[in-house]
Amino acid sequence: MSAPGNPLIVIPARLGSTRLPDKPLADIDGQPMIVHVWRRAVEAGIGPVVVAAAEQAIADAVVAAGGQAVLTDPDHPSGSDRIWEAVRRIDPDGRHDSVVNVQGDLPTVEPETIRAVFAPLSRPGTDIATLAVEIVREEEKANPNVVKAILELAPGEREGRALYFTRTTAPWGDGPLFHHIGLYAYRRAALERFVSLPPAALEKREKLEQLRALADGMTIRAAVVDAVPLGVDTAEDLERAREMLKGR
Repeated sequence: MSAPGNPLIVIPARLGSTRLPDKPLADIDGQPMIVHVWRRAVEAGIGPVVVAAAEQAIADAVVAAGGQAVLTDPDHPSGSDRIWEAVRRIDPDGRHDSVVNVQGDLPTVEPETIRAVFAPLSRPGTDIATLAVEIVREEEKANPNVVKAILELAPGEREGRALYFTRTTAPWGDGPLFHHIGLYAYRRAALERFVSLPPAALEKREKLEQLRALADGMTIRAAVVDAVPLGVDTAEDLERAREMLKGR
């Protein structure tokens, strides 16, 4: 299995957020949030970037900023399904051998973070790559909203195989705990395989889609980075993002 060399970055986005409706179009320093995410992905410099939009208004905003967008089925059950539709429409001949999934609600994500999620795919046998950051706040260790990545990781290493993901506090014993960051890079064949699978039992129990891949025997490796990018889920998050990106 050779290292992928022609990645495509895809940003899924939809207007139907329950906590913050229409958030991809929320204004941040004079630009819609989705445009900020698109710009960070372009700055990563690892491949072309396309926004997989569930609604025309999102596509229009991206195109107006000079980007590329494709309109996708608004009824997709997950971002992975939306991404796969966009990949098939943009690249039906399979020129791109890998796909990087950047969530559309990460306007402050750094380009180097996007580059970091792609790096583990160069390891032979890796189907999916993702990110983790060491948990330093004690209250996050028992917070079920902070998903833990259980990694086979020797001391001092910055990349390891993911053995499980969970909302509980794990693993037991001395050593670091890692917060999973929901950015992914897929080999193209792995993404196609993933979206064809039915939900797994543990996926439904933990409400974590990535467990579907592990249940099917796919290999996920995670790179450790230094910070969690701000995900915009609430009005308070949006105000933080506006402060962080003011005048950028």
